[in-house]
Amino acid sequence: MKKISIVVSAALLTLFACQSKQEEAEKNPLADSLSNVNAQLNTQLSQKEAALQEFIEAFNEIQDNLNQIKEKEKIVSSNTQSGDVKSKEENIKEDIQAIYDLLNKNKMKVASLSKKLKDANIKMESLEKMIANLQSMIDEKDKEIESLKNKIESLNIELSNLQTSYQELAQENEVKTEKLYTAYYAIGTSKELKEKGVITKEGGFIGIGKATKLKEDFNKDYFTKIDITKVTSIPIGAKSAKLLTTHPSNSYKIIGDKKRVDRIEITNPDEFWNASKFLVIIIEQ
Repeated sequence: MKKISIVVSAALLTLFACQSKQEEAEKNPLADSLSNVNAQLNTQLSQKEAALQEFIEAFNEIQDNLNQIKEKEKIVSSNTQSGDVKSKEENIKEDIQAIYDLLNKNKMKVASLSKKLKDANIKMESLEKMIANLQSMIDEKDKEIESLKNKIESLNIELSNLQTSYQELAQENEVKTEKLYTAYYAIGTSKELKEKGVITKEGGFIGIGKATKLKEDFNKDYFTKIDITKVTSIPIGAKSAKLLTTHPSNSYKIIGDKKRVDRIEITNPDEFWNASKFLVIIIEQ
């Protein structure tokens, strides 16, 4: 009877152990899914924190510019009210030009903030209201400056040659912004990339131990151009993949399983592309 009890107990323990393993196996996919969601949320939170910090810095810069404009306005008004205006004509022109430059900087900064808020897909009513208030302040200041300019021109001080074209500055800023947010990537086997003039193998001894590196005058036409604010996932679809160019390991993840690499997820674009705006991925099919 005692032997039967021992056998039954052992069977029950085996059954419970199998059930526990089965339950654990069933839980794993959910745990992995939750882990991925948590990682995505953490990434989104980091992006929102970075965006908020940038908004605060931009707001302070705009406010500082507005304060400088006020000071310049006072100086210009003081100079135009004094007796001998002609002797101060150059100073007045320089101060007016400085006012326009500061005002244009603010316009471009607000436009950039609005675009980034839209691109980041961040819905924060307080930030939207802050941008609207800044735009309102700039519009009001624009009217004040135009009135001041008319007043100065009535004193026979020629201001028409001032470089105050906001359109030109905006276009220049757009070009700089595009350059800042543009990156390039190339994917291929070692043989393909070598044939396309992207990589080269150097060093070693009698053909052994050569190091693969990016060619000094590499073929830029083989690269795909992307906007780093919009593209954070690069499809791979190969047996294996490794990054030839240098990018911080904590700024990206290689997604896939042991048999196949699905894609590369860039978790921290600023840090990832800060090292190099050219990404080279060597794959094995």
